[in-house]
Amino acid sequence: MESNQWYLEYKIHNNRPGLLGDIASLLGMLEVNILTINGLKNQTRCMLLQTDDANKITLLGQLLAAMNSITVNKLGTPSLIDIMAMRHGKYIERDAAALKTYRFTRDELGVLVDFLGEVFKQPGHLVIGLRGRPRVGKTESIIAGSVCANKRWTFLSSTLLRQTVRNQLTEQELNPRNVFIIDGVVSTIRSNEKHATLLEHVFAMPCIKVVEHPDMFISESTYNYDIFDFIVELRSTPDEEITMDELMLDEGYL
Repeated sequence: MESNQWYLEYKIHNNRPGLLGDIASLLGMLEVNILTINGLKNQTRCMLLQTDDANKITLLGQLLAAMNSITVNKLGTPSLIDIMAMRHGKYIERDAAALKTYRFTRDELGVLVDFLGEVFKQPGHLVIGLRGRPRVGKTESIIAGSVCANKRWTFLSSTLLRQTVRNQLTEQELNPRNVFIIDGVVSTIRSNEKHATLLEHVFAMPCIKVVEHPDMFISESTYNYDIFDFIVELRSTPDEEITMDELMLDEGYL
């Protein structure tokens, strides 16, 4: 995120007329620009602000703390999750026991694609695991996220066209700017020595890797969960279970 951008989030206790105007006037007096504003659930509002003077943000926090109608939840450098909340009016659900796990449902595919697009824009090494039952939209979301990030995608293994396992890539395909997509089931049950060597080479590259079905990939390979920077779960419904048994029963892997 840009260094001159700041995220403000506050909970409203008394949504009196003119409250937003008072806060906007305060920001105007401090010469802090409002780039975006949105509402969140539970009477919470968020703003993306802009100023080159961090002292103004410190002073803003002190002044807002004196207002009885609100309580400031966050005021600081915006995270990716904050930016997503700004755009979509809600926070991405995270697993309470595993904070590196983010949860989406099919009706949130737009949010997921936007999230992946922002993640894919980041430079350097990043490994993402993507859990989900067959035909829920995993691969399509990765491709759409790559398009949003203006990046090419390269399949190392896939079931889109039968069961594809790549043993070598062209020089253009090995570009570190590409997003590399790995089907964790195909890469383990249909793997060979050349494919395993190619995986090792790609995992050593400073690039984006997305592993579909990460649990099967870990279970049937020498890799462990430490390779993942975070896990994304995609379900048809919030209570849908994702198990490896369901994956192996799916006709695409038989």
